Amino acid sequence: MGRHGWESGARRWRLTALLGVGAVVLALVVTLFNTLPGGGSTAGTSPDGDKVHGTPAVPPKRPGPEVGWGFTHTRFSADQGSAAAVGRIEGLLSKSGGLPQNQAIMGWGADNPEPVRGRYDFGALDRRIDFVRASGGTPVITLCCSPDWMKGGKAGAGSTDWSRKALETAPRPEHYADFAALAATVAKRYPDVRHFLVWNEFKGFWNDAEARWDYEGYTRMYNLVYRALKKVDPDIRVGGPYLVMDSVDPRSADASATFRGAWGAMDQRVLDAFTYWNRNKAGADFVVVDGSSYTNDDELLPDEFAATDKFTAVGRWVRRQTDDLPLWWAEYYVEPADGNDERRGWSPARRVAVQAAGLIALARGGATSGFYWNPEKETGGDCPGCLWTPTDGPGGGRPLPLYDLLARFARAFGPGSRYETVQIAPDDVPNVRVLADAEDVLVVNTLDRPISALVDGRRFDLQAYGVKWLTRKSG
Repeated sequence: MGRHGWESGARRWRLTALLGVGAVVLALVVTLFNTLPGGGSTAGTSPDGDKVHGTPAVPPKRPGPEVGWGFTHTRFSADQGSAAAVGRIEGLLSKSGGLPQNQAIMGWGADNPEPVRGRYDFGALDRRIDFVRASGGTPVITLCCSPDWMKGGKAGAGSTDWSRKALETAPRPEHYADFAALAATVAKRYPDVRHFLVWNEFKGFWNDAEARWDYEGYTRMYNLVYRALKKVDPDIRVGGPYLVMDSVDPRSADASATFRGAWGAMDQRVLDAFTYWNRNKAGADFVVVDGSSYTNDDELLPDEFAATDKFTAVGRWVRRQTDDLPLWWAEYYVEPADGNDERRGWSPARRVAVQAAGLIALARGGATSGFYWNPEKETGGDCPGCLWTPTDGPGGGRPLPLYDLLARFARAFGPGSRYETVQIAPDDVPNVRVLADAEDVLVVNTLDRPISALVDGRRFDLQAYGVKWLTRKSG
């Protein structure tokens, strides 16, 4: 979120005028409206936020630290639109066995959750979480971003500043505890949400004076949030630091002297931030990062497929640093965007093939969970990179090739998968990417021409940038 595919998700606030009613009656009506779970945009205002919207699933007693492969909701998503299209996506996701779905608490489709201290607006977030439940998915919440009054802005629903600069501002240190209290309120409101990511891409945590990340400030806030969530329920799973694992040109002054490959060099400032958090964190049930296969100046080194090896290298490094904590990728990108954050430069076949290679690289690096950033459009039309067509009309909500890839990958290589080595003909090794377990094999042709490949004892043809699934015989 943010650096890749930022969207504020702003909503226009509506003022309901009640005429001809005395002040006492008006106050009573407003109080009741704000307290009932379904009562408009403000679904609940109790300080504890302990009311539950909709019908949550029964939470497991001890949720695991892994959820598998899913996607992140952005500003426009399948929770709104034509009833037929929304229902189509709900059915599609349910039929796929449900996918983990991630949602931020503010922005990317969610309103300001606490426009005034102690008064909450969870209407939009309720709707998103209800959609996850209805579609059979595992809900995951990203604890970002923070209300204006926590970062020096004005309090009040109508005062919310939805500009990118404002949204990406971190809470002030004196409000870290307030943000932790908000996190606890969210956790109480959604007891079936068992996995929380703390903040997003270190937004607002930059030390201008020293030209480095403010990892001390982030870690202090993270620790307060971690403890607040564990106080709500010790079995809640908490992860951080959600750093962007940037890589740079190896000649850059910020390049790591030791952590590099054909894909470039890691930004040493990122490694320093990660190391500080890891050494000083109050605890973590899983570790979460984000990043792209390309460098911070959008270079794919040495090419789009080999660049995905960065995901494997980063994953293995993170796992070593954290004593093999479960690894999540909150976001992952393989196709550079243009100035409008659009990704239109590749053919659909090439896009799916490189995405498949990226997923293979993530898994090889030890990742057990990951979230595809789903940039759904508000209205119908061409949507490169989307999982399904927009839900604005009754014909919308239809799966696109990337959805088919993600859903199949999630079913085949979920948490607990044990990967196996398969035989590949020597001449085919440079041309294909392969991932296999005891039951499934995913094969990707990295060439822009058809090939005949020999993989796992079977020969078959692959079209240019072809992606093929093989089923292995059991027993």
